[in-house]
Amino acid sequence: MTVPLWGLVVFIGWTIAIVCLLLTVRIRHLAAGGAVQDFGTQNDKSLLWRLFRAQANLVENLPLYLGMVFLLTVRGISGTAINSLAVTYAVFRLMHSVIHIAGMNPIFRVLCLAIQFVCLIALITLSIF
Repeated sequence: MTVPLWGLVVFIGWTIAIVCLLLTVRIRHLAAGGAVQDFGTQNDKSLLWRLFRAQANLVENLPLYLGMVFLLTVRGISGTAINSLAVTYAVFRLMHSVIHIAGMNPIFRVLCLAIQFVCLIALITLSIF
């Protein structure tokens, strides 16, 4: 299996882990007497909300990386640059989620997102030319 495909495995596994964590926090919230309406209440101080947003962000970004891996695989493109970009993308994708869940300064999330998009643009460029 190629490095970009392993990156996809990590991405999917991480998304599943975050969904499991979100479900655990939601169940605990309900068991403690919390309301279902709290799930949709925007509150950056709430772990429930931050987990929900991190999970939604993973789901939003998965198709971009999946499409890129598909393109690279179908075209049979590989190499050190491709592998480095795929690893960098995966690392900053994970960091983005951790920063979001931890409630850290949003500027760090934006920086992680910017690095991910640079990686995707570079991967698109390498896969086309």
